[in-house]
Amino acid sequence: MQLPDPFQSVPLNLSLDSALDSHIDTVLGQFSHFGVQLGLERIQRLLANLGNPQQQVPIIHVAGSNGKGSVCAYLSSVLMEAGYRVGRYTSPHLVSWNERICLNETLISSTNLHQLLLQVIAAIRESEETPTQFEVITAAAWLYFAQQRVDIAVIEVGLGGRLDATNVCDRPLVSVITSLSREHWQRLGPTLADISREKAGILKPNCPAVIAPLPPEAKPVIQQRLTDLNCPTLFPTPAYPHSPNWAVYSPPPSSLLLHPSSLKFPLPLPGAHQLINSALAIATLQILQQQGWKISEAAIVSGMAKTQWPGRLQWIVWQNQPMLIDGAHNPAAAIALRHYIDNSEKVRQPIHWVMGMLTTKDHADVFKALLRGGDRLYLVPVPDHLSAEPEALAKLALEICPDLASCEVCEDAIAALHTAIKTGAGSASFTPVLCGSLYLIGHFFRNSSIETR
Repeated sequence: MQLPDPFQSVPLNLSLDSALDSHIDTVLGQFSHFGVQLGLERIQRLLANLGNPQQQVPIIHVAGSNGKGSVCAYLSSVLMEAGYRVGRYTSPHLVSWNERICLNETLISSTNLHQLLLQVIAAIRESEETPTQFEVITAAAWLYFAQQRVDIAVIEVGLGGRLDATNVCDRPLVSVITSLSREHWQRLGPTLADISREKAGILKPNCPAVIAPLPPEAKPVIQQRLTDLNCPTLFPTPAYPHSPNWAVYSPPPSSLLLHPSSLKFPLPLPGAHQLINSALAIATLQILQQQGWKISEAAIVSGMAKTQWPGRLQWIVWQNQPMLIDGAHNPAAAIALRHYIDNSEKVRQPIHWVMGMLTTKDHADVFKALLRGGDRLYLVPVPDHLSAEPEALAKLALEICPDLASCEVCEDAIAALHTAIKTGAGSASFTPVLCGSLYLIGHFFRNSSIETR
């Protein structure tokens, strides 16, 4: 495939990294028109052309509807603290493609990513079906981890599981399935049972699994798959709060662990849902200990304390105003956000929502979870994606919550936040919240100067 010149039409005032970043966007943009096409044939052929780098990397594979990213963040942070060379692959990114591929918590450099993309694209044969954008960046991740000789890689599923481009390893160290809910139903199937079946596709014969508490519709599907594949399984219960920003995990009885022990650990990521996400991570780490990986309790405590996962229940200061940002991209995530808002001493109500959502999301259920009478709502498009029309969202929001103090459509998130903050300036208390799509959060980060808290 013919690549554009790396520096063609790059403004002279851009730095080298900015020029490479622009070119990376251009290169990967060549594959965006192929869209999402689930299936393993293209990625398997591409990886075979690259020498099957995925076979050189021991992995933890993480699927689910919510919590995948934070579980991956916990795992990679702890494993690095334990002294291992750790790769991490997640999606989507907020600001740059580099975020998806990390080595020891450090983003891949633009130079390395550019070189990897050249290698991947050179391996695409004209006689073969062109891979999708996600398959290209996934192949680059596998190649990078193999070249860097990582000790272990934490791999997040992109969409579903069974036919996802990450599902190309026959012997994961541990397969993790986080909380399940109805999402991506247009591609994964209309029911939670259908979606669960796709998520369970990452399970492999005789390989250990760690599974979050399951909703009733999902439980028989996952359990049958575990039985069919003879997967030794842990079903960890959520950790429980111990003191501010600390929790305790007690492993359930299981023949999988010879010496299960409780652990008190720091919990830096906010939200009650992190009690189960952290438990999933620690259960996975205890299985690795059982397998012979040297992971001390001190490494777990230190690694958990250092975990960061931006864009999810994150407090920032913008225009001298504290505000909360969160993806809240599906109903389950919206419920978690509302629970945090209703139980956090940092939040001042009413909420001034700035929201944008993709067309594929369950807008009504998100609004039902989030909106309350007296709140203000500012609806915006999600740039560069299949955005739901803000006018249609406004009509729906007023049908669901007619007691909103106001409901407006704004041209973009920046304009909406200016309005939200100006409107609240005369109030005794309020909190601006930007949410509805990680792509919207990413757009805001790229175009704003912020301080984190």
